[in-house]
Amino acid sequence: MGWLWAIIVGFVLGLIAKAVIPGKQHSPLWLTTICGILGAIVGNSMARGFGIEETPGFDWGRHIFQLGAAIVIVFIVDMLYTSMKRKRHEQQRA
Repeated sequence: MGWLWAIIVGFVLGLIAKAVIPGKQHSPLWLTTICGILGAIVGNSMARGFGIEETPGFDWGRHIFQLGAAIVIVFIVDMLYTSMKRKRHEQQRA
């Protein structure tokens, strides 16, 4: 059941990250979900590093780290995806 929650959380984090980043992102939904999953993992590690393990109630600190990491990862991966797609398009035209 843990993998299902990872996919759901990754999907939601990825969509929120895409909504926060200005401009249009061209990465597909499956790639955004993977970036969200990675953001959750990185954010959890960062929160643990800052001493935010688990708190009673809603873990605002941990979720902020997850969202921040997801935003950065989605932004970088979208830039790489767009660049690779553009290069592939230019090669096909030549």
